[in-house]
Amino acid sequence: MKVEGFVSSLRNAETVGELFKILHEKGAPVIELDGKKFLIVVEGDFEGRKFWTEINGEKANQALGDAMLNSSSFPFKCKRPYTGGNVIFVNFDDIEVGEFLVAYRDQEYGVFYLVENGSEKEITKAEYEELLPKMPEFRIKSMSEEQMEVMGAFFG
Repeated sequence: MKVEGFVSSLRNAETVGELFKILHEKGAPVIELDGKKFLIVVEGDFEGRKFWTEINGEKANQALGDAMLNSSSFPFKCKRPYTGGNVIFVNFDDIEVGEFLVAYRDQEYGVFYLVENGSEKEITKAEYEELLPKMPEFRIKSMSEEQMEVMGAFFG
């Protein structure tokens, strides 16, 4: 599957639940696109109802830190007005731990996964909460100092 096809499939969602279902059907949270493996992170809102991705219980933008700068992000809109967000493709090779938890959530609903050695298994909310304290610290390669200097030069 191509990145563009994946992003366009998200446009079919009319609810947060449908968005999470489409992600699941496409193989998220870990999918292979254009021959590379990615961790899929989504965030946005449906008519004011916010949704986000958690990694080991922490919002993904916090858990990923400056690795977010190394990731590809694509905005998407859905069928209903005032709905959509961003899908972020995190290169799976940059993840330095073999086991972690991913949750796609909103205020009332969630879909939970255990990722082990590159493959994921859907789990219940109770299992997710039980596993949280047992997870190793989520680590991802951040930008090297040289890359940061280049970014600094680029952004001034």
